[in-house]
Amino acid sequence: MNLTRLAGNGPLKRQLELETARRGLSHAYILSGPAGSGKRTLAGLLAAALVCTGGGERPCLSCPGCRKALAGIHPDIVRAGDDGKDISVAQVRQLRADAYIRPNEADRKIYILENAQTMNPSAQNAMLKLLEEGPAYAAFLLLTDNAAALLPTVRSRCELLPLSPVTEAEAEEWLAGRFPDRSPEERRQAARRCEGLLGRAVSLLEGQAGGEDKALSAALELVRRLAARDELALAEHCVTLEKWDRDGLRQVLDETVLLLRDALLCAAGAPCEADPVRREAARNAAAALSPRALSRAVSAAERLRDALTYNVGAGHLAGWLAAALSA
Repeated sequence: MNLTRLAGNGPLKRQLELETARRGLSHAYILSGPAGSGKRTLAGLLAAALVCTGGGERPCLSCPGCRKALAGIHPDIVRAGDDGKDISVAQVRQLRADAYIRPNEADRKIYILENAQTMNPSAQNAMLKLLEEGPAYAAFLLLTDNAAALLPTVRSRCELLPLSPVTEAEAEEWLAGRFPDRSPEERRQAARRCEGLLGRAVSLLEGQAGGEDKALSAALELVRRLAARDELALAEHCVTLEKWDRDGLRQVLDETVLLLRDALLCAAGAPCEADPVRREAARNAAAALSPRALSRAVSAAERLRDALTYNVGAGHLAGWLAAALSA
């Protein structure tokens, strides 16, 4: 199977190559991994492979089916859950009705459900029925930050494809092809800060190109107030984060974790962030807080970031963030 467009993830690629060589693609997959890990890229390649009409290895990336799939205009590839809202039981039932309408052009009809973890139990049970009783030509790709947020019965009807972070070297190589106009130092810093998640690296570089980064500004202020040891000021800042959506809050927590880790490096006397703004924030935090306090803050931010993979509102998490960092 042709998965060259997906960076890293060697074990997953070998798994798919062996499975497709033996019996072809399954009718249902769960693509699991944190935001920016390549779930959409892999879903696009699997969808293209399912509608590919070229000969040889699939997806060929050059036949009409592949080109339409990669351009997002294939009539037999249906997406849901990409509007930032939770997937409702009504949407799943609508997908079920659509699934029984035969494909327009291809032999298969593919349904890509982004943020599948946002389905409540009723929606997941409706999805389960579709997975069990859907037509043979229908295929389902469920994208989720956390496969454990799906019901065991749903997971048992799908094959799990867990995506892993890439190495820093793999990230640099990929970014060199994606952003040839950026300096090697900018790409190196993005590769270092993205924690192996290429989508995050792209956001970092595109955010730099687009000007002010709102998430970075919020994280810098959060770390500044934490270093000042002013619990009231910290709580007031966290209140402003209650209005952020989950994706925005995840970006703030990503930046916060990186800043606090850099502070730990500064405290140990190791080289840290090259960006002067981030470096100053890290040094100030290292001077104000003990390594133990910084480690606790990193753990708290990481736990709350992981909680975002469950269907928890940003408002609740912002409140927990203030309590956790003040502890």
